[in-house]
Amino acid sequence: MSKFSSEGFDLNAGEGVSGDVIFEIGGGTTVIPKEEEAEAPSSQSPIDTPPTPLDEAEEWKQRGNEEFKNKNYLEAYDMYTEAIEACPCPVTVEDISRQRDEFDEMEREKARSRLEEETQQRSRRGTEKATDNDKKDENTKSQSTPPENAQGPEIFELEPQEHGEKLAIFLNNRSASLIQLERFEDAIEDANVAILLNPRYTKAYVRRSSAFEKMERTEEALRDMKRALELEPSNATVRKSVMRLQKVEDERLEKLKEETMSKLKDLGNSLLGNFGLSLNNFNAVQDPNTGSYSISFDQNK
Repeated sequence: MSKFSSEGFDLNAGEGVSGDVIFEIGGGTTVIPKEEEAEAPSSQSPIDTPPTPLDEAEEWKQRGNEEFKNKNYLEAYDMYTEAIEACPCPVTVEDISRQRDEFDEMEREKARSRLEEETQQRSRRGTEKATDNDKKDENTKSQSTPPENAQGPEIFELEPQEHGEKLAIFLNNRSASLIQLERFEDAIEDANVAILLNPRYTKAYVRRSSAFEKMERTEEALRDMKRALELEPSNATVRKSVMRLQKVEDERLEKLKEETMSKLKDLGNSLLGNFGLSLNNFNAVQDPNTGSYSISFDQNK
């Protein structure tokens, strides 16, 4: 067996070098570097980034969703309220409601002023005597033709707000809880503000429609559901709701018409009774060609 001799080799060649040292024939050395080891974790944990107000709001919303799924509607209402208050939207729900109410009051005041002005104008025209036919024609035209710049009442519109769409979602979720708690007016108000924040928010129209229907305000419920269908024409659920509400509203109008006709008939019979008559003494026959009615009197009925 041959013996290894260190003669001719620099045994100190690898000192201070990280890696394996190979001694070559002739006295040279080759160093194979070791792979860098992963740095040992620091004993100090990194500082966690604090949650933003929007993160907190989202967390409250998720907790509200869980409570709602478990049918804990009052707890869900509280969670959604926390989300609304944590949302960093520049304007609060109270601010939006106040701005809308002030705007509506201004519009009502404008309408009252216009009505008073038109009444005064009619009164002045009634006291003036026309001197010629042209003046009469001009007055008649001015009374019957509205001014070209006449406009209907304006509707309050809220300027786009940062995080406004998020706030609309939190409000709409709280509206769902309020419906389950049978606080329908409050549910409508939350949906109102949600729509102001996001006028194209389909679910807010559906939610408000549901609250209107619970209060048997089917005309308004149908209007909101039709608006939701305009925003999402391919939504089959919304389409079915429109058809159902349309049927309910048609039945309501038909019932209202029958009740009105019955009251009018009772009133007519009450007046004619003073003369020993009733509406049964009168027959109304419709002409199929013209659609007009002819009325005949039969004293024997």
